[in-house]
Amino acid sequence: MAVDRHTRVVGWLKLALPLAALAILSTLFLVADRIDPEDALPYAEVDVEDLAREPRMTAPSYAGTTSDGAAVTLTAEEARPEAGEAPAAASGLRLELDTPDGGQTELRAASAVMDKAGKQVVLSGGVRVTTNSGYQLDTAEIVAKLDRTGLESRGEVQATGPAGKIVAGGMTLGQDNRTPGAYVLVFTQGVRLLYQPGGARP
Repeated sequence: MAVDRHTRVVGWLKLALPLAALAILSTLFLVADRIDPEDALPYAEVDVEDLAREPRMTAPSYAGTTSDGAAVTLTAEEARPEAGEAPAAASGLRLELDTPDGGQTELRAASAVMDKAGKQVVLSGGVRVTTNSGYQLDTAEIVAKLDRTGLESRGEVQATGPAGKIVAGGMTLGQDNRTPGAYVLVFTQGVRLLYQPGGARP
């Protein structure tokens, strides 16, 4: 009878399906890779004592305005706060200076030290200065004022600009005393210019 056949099929499935499921699970356990405790996710190795001894900040930033209206932005890869007689210092420093006359100057340096008393920051380790007027300068060290617009190199400057290549004993950038509201980049101390019509190519 059809009813008896259906009953037998259902009864057989009730027995076969659980056995099949058990066989599949057993196979998964047999072929699965064993967990190796050594393969656990690695944890960052942090020297806690070193951090306590020399606290530091990652990717700090500072923004302000000078007394003459220029915007100053400082960012760094890492900075260490003032500790005892050691001044605040930073590495991978980037300084952006936007003057009211539309001038834009960017400085990049390997390291920098904050001179709190002088309200300035000393950039060193190789400094590159780029201006939106077309100049690119390289020098060993530059002092940047934070209370007013003022940049001054502490050594020889090699530069390229619209007129050509320039080598000078020093450089300053600040307000133009003869033109209120204007800012001027000045090369000093034995300036040598290699004139290149059409502008220099770095």
